[in-house]
Amino acid sequence: MPQYQVPAFLAELLHARSPSGYEAEAQAVFDRHVKPAADAYANDALGNRLATLNPAGDPVLMLAGHMDELGLLITYVNKEGYLYFATIGGHDRTVISGRRVIIQTAKGPVKGVTGKRAVHLMDESDRKKVPEIHEIWIDIGAKSKKDALARVAIGDVATYDHELELINGSIGTARAFDNKVGAYIVGETLIRLAQDRKKLAAKVVSVATSQEEIGTRGATTSTYIVNPHIAIAIDVGHATDHPDCDNRKFGETKLGGGPIICRGPNINPKIYQRLLAAAKAAKVPFQLEADPRPTGTDARAIQMARGGVATGLISIPLRYMHTPSELVDLEDVERCVKLLVAFAKSLDKGDYAHW
Repeated sequence: MPQYQVPAFLAELLHARSPSGYEAEAQAVFDRHVKPAADAYANDALGNRLATLNPAGDPVLMLAGHMDELGLLITYVNKEGYLYFATIGGHDRTVISGRRVIIQTAKGPVKGVTGKRAVHLMDESDRKKVPEIHEIWIDIGAKSKKDALARVAIGDVATYDHELELINGSIGTARAFDNKVGAYIVGETLIRLAQDRKKLAAKVVSVATSQEEIGTRGATTSTYIVNPHIAIAIDVGHATDHPDCDNRKFGETKLGGGPIICRGPNINPKIYQRLLAAAKAAKVPFQLEADPRPTGTDARAIQMARGGVATGLISIPLRYMHTPSELVDLEDVERCVKLLVAFAKSLDKGDYAHW
């Protein structure tokens, strides 16, 4: 069986280290791959990347996928040279310690290990506790505070040193599928639409958004800039096909089952129906989820921007979200690109999905 080929654009995004507010490496990848295909290309004060195709088109369609990821922000160095940190984004404290990390510094990457007191040195009650963030540190092998501060600075960020690896066919693991796959999908969709503009009435703006993990901040400002009629946010969603996941609470979605199309108050009902129609027309398998409130994605910010935007949400099924080893079937990523290409081409002039 031939080895599954990961697209270079996606592989480079997954390798890029881009915690919220520190997205430079991911920005550079998006610039390199998407800018040549765009009719217009811009950045903004929050670090978003906005690629435009068919600028005179109507309606205006915004595709948004965030490029930021979780990180650790260095806040204090003690006299022995151990680094303490705050978390960027929603970390599971049970999986932070014992990890290799890479710290981005002005002088280049510095490697370290997250540490805490070993299990042998704990009493029975300590072993049952989840350590607080201030009880975990980063060890860079420094001899003193002075030695550490010669290599790192307060405000530097670290990411887990877990790279993309295929473990079975198109199923891969990486530290930041959330949401490098979304940024890849919106960029790749624009690239493919640029290669075949037939039947494309819409102006398409693909946005790699910043700072989603700390409050959908980049989506808030970029939607104001784009002023779209219609928008689709692309993020990751929970695959519930693993042990200890009650479908009565979390619904039923699976890895490899196709992109997940959301339905609920955050979603314009006409956009939902048109996404279903586009998936069927393109013969793309899909799954459904229902969310009764503003979703935990860029879609919640986009829907409420300016005078309101007809918004949809597509998610890539993912296991083990916000851990160093997230799991995705990359076939679902490719299917999502095909779905969005079909959806963009299905829009007619003056079609704003008002209801």
